[in-house]
Amino acid sequence: MPTVDWNAMDGDTLLKTLQQYSVEKNVSDIHCSPEKEFVRIEVRLHGMLEPLAHISQETYVDLVRRVKFVSKLKLNITNIPQDGQYTFAVAGNAQGGAPARIVNVRVASIPSRFGETYTLRLLDPLRGIVPLASLGFPQEIGEKLAQIVELPHGIFLITGPTGSGKTTTLYALLSTIVGTKRNIITLENPVEYELNGIVQSQIDEDHDYTFATGLRAILRHDPDVVLVGEIRDLDTAQTAIDASLTGHLVLATLHTNSAVEAIPRLLSMGVSPYTFAPALRAVLAQRLVRTLSEPCRKKDAACDPMKAETYAGRKALPELLIVTPRIREMILENESAAAIEKQAKEEGYRPMREWGDAYLAQSITNREEIVRVCL
Repeated sequence: MPTVDWNAMDGDTLLKTLQQYSVEKNVSDIHCSPEKEFVRIEVRLHGMLEPLAHISQETYVDLVRRVKFVSKLKLNITNIPQDGQYTFAVAGNAQGGAPARIVNVRVASIPSRFGETYTLRLLDPLRGIVPLASLGFPQEIGEKLAQIVELPHGIFLITGPTGSGKTTTLYALLSTIVGTKRNIITLENPVEYELNGIVQSQIDEDHDYTFATGLRAILRHDPDVVLVGEIRDLDTAQTAIDASLTGHLVLATLHTNSAVEAIPRLLSMGVSPYTFAPALRAVLAQRLVRTLSEPCRKKDAACDPMKAETYAGRKALPELLIVTPRIREMILENESAAAIEKQAKEEGYRPMREWGDAYLAQSITNREEIVRVCL
């Protein structure tokens, strides 16, 4: 970013400058955090927060006024959270090949000690659906994922924390089966990617259109493949499992730290092992690790793991649990996650940390990154 006088800008110019920078650098989020004497502006780049600028409180007031206006938030409300959204246009780039497009921005505010804190999440269609082969999965994982999404029925789970690329992976998988004479319907909150050839539905909890009610509605539309944005309660879980047992392939996300932990997580919700065990086909857990730039891959002594320029992008770090007949029996017998993991290892399962060691051996990333995402 060129050196600029942030405080010399009005709110409209400042917002446009932040948007332009974010698009050029592939930033996913802009964070505005007021402190006593200034406001911190940070951006999330390759999954990590990077400092961008400090601006005055006066400049921030003008920026907030503009953000509230474009995202249709109430201007006079400062003491309760607000959510909104807006879009802005990005011109095409004939030289670089980037098309003209509309970027959607989701805005969230919360009251904090020294003023309103804002987070702006940019949903850029240019960062949208990534081909499965470009996600960076090890070859054997990619091949197994491609086989799973061709299954006629069953449930496939992707787990990991927020920001670990679960939705990106799901859409990469869906893109491989669009146009294969299968009716594909998604249920999300929110719909983040646009994919032609499928039906995408967004939940609206204010009107009782939840994951559970939406899923039951979707099943009346003769789907072959259903994507459920998140399983977070028994009703949704059991409906998804029932759907997978009645001839549908269900893809869904779940928040657990490892692939194996998805099993006790769902059982703890109250799911019956007698329906869950025969339905579950596989669980993928993943993280995103920053990949080293070319100089750092060549062991340049000047590379500092704490600096953003050390890294060139991100790559999926996975672990894939295939539910074999023996693991299915263990679910029915309510075996522990540790026992299931031990059995899975005997059948070829590799934990995420082992894949991390393989990435280290290939100089794809460094040990600091593996420790950061695997702890």
